[in-house]
Amino acid sequence: MEQHDWPAEYAELTAADRRAPLPPADLDRLAVAAFVLGHDDEVATYRERAYEEHLARGDVVAAIQSGFWLGFQLQQHGELARAAGWQARIERLVPEDLPQLGGLVAMANAALLMNSGDAAAALPLFEQNMGWATEPDAIALAALGRGNCLNMLGRGAEALKALDEAMVHVTAGQVRPEVTGMAYCSVIALCMDLYDIRRAQEWTQALTGWCDQQSGLVPYRGACLVHRAHILQLRGAWTDAAGAAEDACQRLPAGTVGPAWYRLAEVERQRGHHQAAERAYLAAAADGMDVQPGLALLRALQGRGDLAIAGLERALAEDALSPNRPMLLAARVEVAVQLGDRETARKAAAELNQLARADAPYLQALAAYCEGAVRIACGDPQGAIPLLRRAWTLWQRLDMPYEGAHTRLLVAQACRALGDLDAEQMELDGARTVFERLGAVVDLAALETGRSGGLSQRELEVLRLLATGATNRAVAEQLFLSERTVARHVSNIFAKLGVNSRAAATAYAYENGLAG
Repeated sequence: MEQHDWPAEYAELTAADRRAPLPPADLDRLAVAAFVLGHDDEVATYRERAYEEHLARGDVVAAIQSGFWLGFQLQQHGELARAAGWQARIERLVPEDLPQLGGLVAMANAALLMNSGDAAAALPLFEQNMGWATEPDAIALAALGRGNCLNMLGRGAEALKALDEAMVHVTAGQVRPEVTGMAYCSVIALCMDLYDIRRAQEWTQALTGWCDQQSGLVPYRGACLVHRAHILQLRGAWTDAAGAAEDACQRLPAGTVGPAWYRLAEVERQRGHHQAAERAYLAAAADGMDVQPGLALLRALQGRGDLAIAGLERALAEDALSPNRPMLLAARVEVAVQLGDRETARKAAAELNQLARADAPYLQALAAYCEGAVRIACGDPQGAIPLLRRAWTLWQRLDMPYEGAHTRLLVAQACRALGDLDAEQMELDGARTVFERLGAVVDLAALETGRSGGLSQRELEVLRLLATGATNRAVAEQLFLSERTVARHVSNIFAKLGVNSRAAATAYAYENGLAG
């Protein structure tokens, strides 16, 4: 991949333009350099000048191409009305003996339809254009448009194939930077929507390499950092992930920075930095992003289960087809299990299992993990272990240590319930090693209190009071809870510890340093 020095090219061309007006071909080059360097207010001016100069010289083909790329730039910035005006302007110039230029205009129309939300009308236009397109830019744009339309229509697998076709030209270095960056971001976003983590990792690495080769690049750099932060977080490189997310928060403008703040919040939540996580979630929400399920998981860690449930239920009811639904369901399982609501946990796990496609190892692992958690909560530790072993194996293949460590905690619970204390300790030791390496301070704190049995902070508080001989009413009064909530916590504690009486729970608390 060849390094391109955009600042030098921009400086050279602007200096030349000050000495004497640039010819139209150089104005087109200058427009590209201005775009790459983030001088968005200049791009349209240079494109318009190029268009007028091409027309003045009688080069209609070049004028149409300049007008097309001007419309492309305007669409990317959401100026659809202005883009439509330029489209109508260049459409009148298309000669009858050059149908490929008519196709270029048709593709601009397809993009307008797509960006306006009418993917069904745009799709056939992109497909037609793929038939006539001969230049890499046109082929890549047609394939990108087709892929994005298919994704909007819920045809994710077909969309990914279309985007793969576009990437053949992109990775060959045959496509201009405006299209290249958009292609990388589109394919990575789709991979993440489809939970194809491996492919997302590969494309993110490729995008990072491309960005590094574009000296002075501003567009796509922030989006690249968000994708990179997500992949680093999944791999357990939390310090690097936080750094990438923070950098993205500085680079991205208002209206697009929400995903960067959300990613930073997710990293901070896993690191146990709850105040920092809350600030980042609020910043993401202020930018218009839905911060579930991350905020709900934070609320659960804070012992505010009512808020966690309300947030998750609202998000689940809002969009039944959201790509984020599996993550919402997994969080709903976790919160329900913590609160002893087995029926809700069972229903959410069942729906998640239906969404876990065979070609998505991440979803398979998530579904197996949640089903294992539900089985433990429902008193079936023996049935949970094969599911959890499968989940752990998949997490290992995906290089996701934090999820793997949490799975081992559940295996430890199951082993404890079955009386296999040696296996329980080995699983806990394995999880502890990972948490120490990652710097997961909250998870380590839970382990350092002894064999916590996977109890939440609130459940540990209830158990400590039970160990003093307190009744449910006394526990409720001391913790400012209802007796019904305390009864649910007690039932959940019994299920997690594999005991069936208050006396047995009390003995467990004293044996494992959880009392007092």
